[in-house]
Parts: sequence; structure tokens; C-alpha cells
Amino acid sequence: MKKKYSISGPGVLIAAAFIGPGTVTVCTITGASFGFTLLWAMVLSIMATIVLQEMAARIGLVTHKGLSEVIRSQIKNPTIRLLAILLMLSAIVIGNAAYEAGNISGGVLGIKALGASGAFEIGTVTLNGWSIGIGLLAALILFLGSYKILERILVGLVLFMSVAFIITAIVTKPDLMMVLKGSLIPSFPQDSTLTIIALVGTTVVPYNLFLHASLVTEKWKGAEDLPIARKDTIVAVILGGLVSMAIIICAAAIQGNDISNAADLAKSLEPLFGEYARFFVGVGLGAAGLTSAITAPLAAAYVVQGCLGWEKNIKSMKFRLVWGGILLLGIFFSSLNYNPIDIIQFAQVANGILLPIIAGYLIWMANQKQLLGTYINKPWQNILGIVIWFIVFGLGLKSILKVFGVV
Repeated sequence: MKKKYSISGPGVLIAAAFIGPGTVTVCTITGASFGFTLLWAMVLSIMATIVLQEMAARIGLVTHKGLSEVIRSQIKNPTIRLLAILLMLSAIVIGNAAYEAGNISGGVLGIKALGASGAFEIGTVTLNGWSIGIGLLAALILFLGSYKILERILVGLVLFMSVAFIITAIVTKPDLMMVLKGSLIPSFPQDSTLTIIALVGTTVVPYNLFLHASLVTEKWKGAEDLPIARKDTIVAVILGGLVSMAIIICAAAIQGNDISNAADLAKSLEPLFGEYARFFVGVGLGAAGLTSAITAPLAAAYVVQGCLGWEKNIKSMKFRLVWGGILLLGIFFSSLNYNPIDIIQFAQVANGILLPIIAGYLIWMANQKQLLGTYINKPWQNILGIVIWFIVFGLGLKSILKVFGVV
């Protein structure tokens, strides 16, 4: 009974993946710019994430395959199959390599918010020791190659991060009626469109769908474990969403200030709520950076494994080479304080294209009786799925247009 209802499992790893430095920064800017008025977008994101992640987990459990492997096996036309594989590899692998530097840099921002510098010089090059330290810690955790160890570490980090941000939100003493209103009543303040898109985009993440479908096969045996997997997904995603909402609430306390990232949030809260506010925000951001630094390379390795038809083995040399390469790129760019704008822009375009395609294909696969048998979507799941598809299609289109400067 204790195991059945404990807060652990692949869902927590998914929460750990989407509560990264990018999410923390977007939520910080949202609260500082719009107060509580866009909390409803976070509620919408939580609902969309639960629906899509449940489909991915169900496909993984019933087929006992990763999502990229299922897609590769279901597409019969060789040309379309090749294009699908190239799209997945470019969007997930190259995209995660670009964002990994941001994950590690976000963790470093959290440590710096606590007052630790970590910079040192080698000749004329200035390196950040904390970037190397976070990267090596992530590598050590991944190299252990044990799902149980990985799960326990990330569960601990997510709970730690959750406590840090939720306590900080509570001490700001928000107006609960305004929080409730912002959460339940959609509003569109001036210049808020791209912020709403960013909130959805940092929560409904394409690579998490691939990661979830693979992780459930590491954790559970098959379709008989679907009820537990669903509870795990719902509880973990809601917990992750509450953390994101807590960050928005924290930032709303300093609404109107010049805030560009979570480190600014820590500094701005300190005069109002004392030294411990900086401590909680710094610890929370550090944990967010580390969790994403672990899950992004892991997701990329699972995608490559499924796309190329490798043997399913988290300890295999090929698997480790993929996540190791992505982690090394992240450490390198983060330690040099280099911002790979061009690569990140490519990743945004690729993910903008991939998200509606994967969401659409996910809904289609979740209705295939020859694939899932009696575990296909119910009508209400299809209705929710189609509504969410239109939302992510708009999200993807806006992301692409934004990169090219059209909007």
C-alpha cells in the first residue's frame, strides 16, 4: 500500500525535467510582469501535460517500447520514416545539447545566488568551476546506470526544490483570492501573448513524451501497472505545476521590478523577506538546474536508442556515449559562459515543428487497436487531446515565427 501511493516513479522524473532553469526564468518574468493574472496558463499547461504524458506512458507500458521506437516501427513508408527519424534526432538530440548549457548555467546561477563565485582562470580563459562541478555530478549519477538510484536522487531533488519555492511563495503572503482568480479566470493583459506561449512551452515539452514512454518500461512490467502509472503521472505533474505557480507567486511580490532571471528574483526578495529568501530561491534554482542537466541527456539517449534500433540497455556504451556527448557540450559552453544562440534558435524551430507532429501522432497511436488493444483512448481523452493539439500547434507556429522575427 505504501509503495502504491508513494511519490516516486517516472512521473517525478518528468516533473524534474520540465522544472528547469528555463521554466524558473519564464515563471519569474511572468510574475514580475503580470502578477497573478497568468496563473491560468500554468493550470492549462498542467492539464495538457497530464493528458499527453499519460498517453505516452500508456503506449510505453502496453508496447514495452520507447516512443521513437514505436514511431519508427509504425511508419511503413521508408522515405517518411527517414524524415521522421531525422526530425526526432535533430529536434531532441541537437536541441537537448543546446539547452544543456542553459540547464547547467541555471544551476550555477542558483549557487551564485547563495554567494559562491567559482570562477577561475587558465591563461587568458575564464572558466566557471561550478559548471564543471554540476556537469560532473550529473555524469556520475547517469553513469551509475541504475534506474532506481536515478529515481531516488531526482525524487529527493524535486521534493527539495518544491519545498524551497513553495515556502518562499508562502512567506510573500499573497492575496489568496487574487491567486484563485488568476488561476481560474483566463485573462490576456497587453503584451502577454508570447509569455503565455512560453509558459505552455516550458511545461509541455516534446522530449518528455519520449522520456516518459521509455522510463515506464524501466519501472513497471506492463499494462497491468497502468493505474499506478496514471496516479504517478497526475501527482508528479501537479506537484511540478505547483512549483511553477509558486515561482510566479514569489515574483508577483516584486511586480514591476527589473527582473530577467531567477537570480534577480533571489536578490529582489532579500530586502523584503531577509537572507532566507535568497537561500530558498538559490537552492531551488540549483536543484532545478541539476535535475534538468540529468534528464535532458537521458532523454536524448533514449530517442537515439529508439530511432536507430539499438538494444535497450541504459548501461550500454552507445547509450552512455550519447548522454555523455550532450553533457560534455553543456559543460563546455556553460563553463565558458558562452550562449549558443544560433543552436538554441535551431532547437526552438525544430521543437516548434516537432511538438504538434508528435502530439498528433501520439493521439493517433493512442487510438490504434492493433497497437494498444483495449487500452486505446476513450472519447473524452480524444476530445481533450484534439483541443490540446490545436494549442500546441499554435505554440509551435508562434515559436517558429518568433525565431524568424515575424512576431
